[in-house]
Amino acid sequence: MADASPIAYTPRMKYVIVIPDGCADEPQDSLGGKTPLQAARKPHMDRVAQTGVVGRSNNVPAPLTPASDVATLSLFGYDPLVVYTGRAPLETAAMGIPLGPNDWAVRCNLVNVENGEMRDFTAGHITSEEGRPLLEVVGAALGGPVPGGRLEFHPGVSYRNILVFRADKSAPFAADTKTQPPHDIPDKPIAAHLPQGPGSDLLCNLMERSCSILAEHPVNKARIAKGKRPASQIWLWGQGRVPTLQPFAEKYGKRGAILSAVDLVRGVGVLLGWKRIDVPGATGYLDTDYAAKGRYAVAALPDYDLVCVHVEAPDEASHEGKADEKVKALERIDEHIVGPLLEALPKHGDWRILVSPDHRTPLRTRAHAYGAVPFAIAGTGIASKGQPSYDEVVAERSDLAFEKGYELMRLFLK
Repeated sequence: MADASPIAYTPRMKYVIVIPDGCADEPQDSLGGKTPLQAARKPHMDRVAQTGVVGRSNNVPAPLTPASDVATLSLFGYDPLVVYTGRAPLETAAMGIPLGPNDWAVRCNLVNVENGEMRDFTAGHITSEEGRPLLEVVGAALGGPVPGGRLEFHPGVSYRNILVFRADKSAPFAADTKTQPPHDIPDKPIAAHLPQGPGSDLLCNLMERSCSILAEHPVNKARIAKGKRPASQIWLWGQGRVPTLQPFAEKYGKRGAILSAVDLVRGVGVLLGWKRIDVPGATGYLDTDYAAKGRYAVAALPDYDLVCVHVEAPDEASHEGKADEKVKALERIDEHIVGPLLEALPKHGDWRILVSPDHRTPLRTRAHAYGAVPFAIAGTGIASKGQPSYDEVVAERSDLAFEKGYELMRLFLK
């Protein structure tokens, strides 16, 4: 049970949430036995911890899959066991793709499979400019009418795309259709992780047929010539129907804005009624423009009660098994996002800031994982508990904990 005593009621407030995606981790030999959060130089996040409170929350309840779709809903104050319908529908919202009551959305990655193993779930972080013509040729060959409806392929950002099944009455999928996120099977044989259950035959058939379609495409030939990995096939997963979410302003009484380069996170914000703010130079990868995200977040403060900044880079570093890059990403988030926001927030009167990842992504497994993540809250009405830093060890020792992660939001806004 959570101890709410550190938080005092304040009637008017500016709120900020900073999400270093997947930053929660384990001690690393390469970092001298420290976690990336402990190893990173992050004076601003540590100041949040020292002047406020550090705790932990479990954002991914079993049996849901540990991933940003489930975890972000929890972090934003919604019980995923009640509202979650699948990952892909959240992304369609960000992409402006409408879904009817009988339609299903399916995430469509461009991936690199080599010798039957998932070699790269991003197809070498293929660019959007390269990915679009690849998906267009897949859509031309595999899209269109099928028994029970029709298939639509929609290009997204980089390797992230969407397949929509427009159903005449009902799609072939069901709640017990099982698919596997490709980022959770790095360098593993794909045979054991193919779709299963209702509709799996359709998904497997599309994935298999995409291989020959993409093999001779000029984009892939050009990538191979440059020593890059080609997009060898599509990978279909994360299926679901459109969710119904109570608007955040109605549920919590706050007008929000979301800054993220990832359609999934933007989609959750859009479905909550938050303003989507696109930041030039935000890539959803290690090369994202951290400073631009910080500037745009500061600029949004006058117009919104709550501003949320999501940064994908720590998660991407974990998926690639790069401890040094994860540390660098955290240091850049601290310097260019948390620091400027801490400087700007007091100029707007009462304020609070929450720093928390959505889920754990250990470097050891290079995949998302269950388990509590550390959070830190500071600002008006929050009494310091004398905790020295923001990291997993301090959070584990804290008496402030939420087994149901969605309950953290009420404490933050109280």
